Amino acid sequence: MSIPNGPADVEFGGPATYRILVQGSLSEDWSGRLAGMAITTTSRGEKSPHTTLVGPIRDQAELNGVFETLYGLHLTILKVEAIDDGGTIQ
Repeated sequence: MSIPNGPADVEFGGPATYRILVQGSLSEDWSGRLAGMAITTTSRGEKSPHTTLVGPIRDQAELNGVFETLYGLHLTILKVEAIDDGGTIQ
């Protein structure tokens, strides 16, 4: 029987490129406040739009700043992925 990985197994190993998916729409004007991340909003017909943010994050403080800004805008975070940390996809 294997033991699932827990929070202790997750490390922030330094700078990485992140993809963050939120429910709702967000103007590209917010990029400067969101660590310069590229912002793309996708319309979903009758459903509420989703916005994808992609860009490099230097450290935990910068990532936390992005999360705090999204929280302040009342946007629901649906998914967070580190998509590149120096050549590997997580």
